[in-house]
Amino acid sequence: MSMEVSEEGQTHHHRRHHPDHHGKEYVDPPPAPLIGMAELKLWSFYRALIAEFVATLLFLYVTVATVIGHKKQTDPCDGVGLLGIAWAFGGHINPAVTFGLLLAKKVSLIQAVAYMVAQCLGAISGVGLVKAFMEHNYNALGGGANSVAPGYDKGTALGAEIIGTFVLVYMFS
Repeated sequence: MSMEVSEEGQTHHHRRHHPDHHGKEYVDPPPAPLIGMAELKLWSFYRALIAEFVATLLFLYVTVATVIGHKKQTDPCDGVGLLGIAWAFGGHINPAVTFGLLLAKKVSLIQAVAYMVAQCLGAISGVGLVKAFMEHNYNALGGGANSVAPGYDKGTALGAEIIGTFVLVYMFS
């Protein structure tokens, strides 16, 4: 049994699998409109765009700088903690996640396009900052780009990327 408090402050007891809830403990919000022009008038829309830009900028800055630092290290254990922190980032700061949310009708087409533009601009800015602050290492170490590890082929790497992207999108949509 669980308890819910209604808007009036009354407590309601019900079984976990109440027929009205169809086995869920939450209610999905209504689908987003395909084209929601009204959101262009809301400050929250622009605040979300700024958040997408800044989050993606930070994500790329930390990730690329960490990969460069990892490639530059000489001791195999140097920088492992930072690398783990860089890989722990995730969320709605990825155009693939935004596209998945669009397909799931969680965001409108206008939101999705605007978020993707903010994400791409944030990514470009984040990498630009890394290049500005670490130009020599950036150029010498391939710009922090990852490569396929020895013993694996490009098909295996592509498969891992597809599975990883699917899991990321599935978690958020």
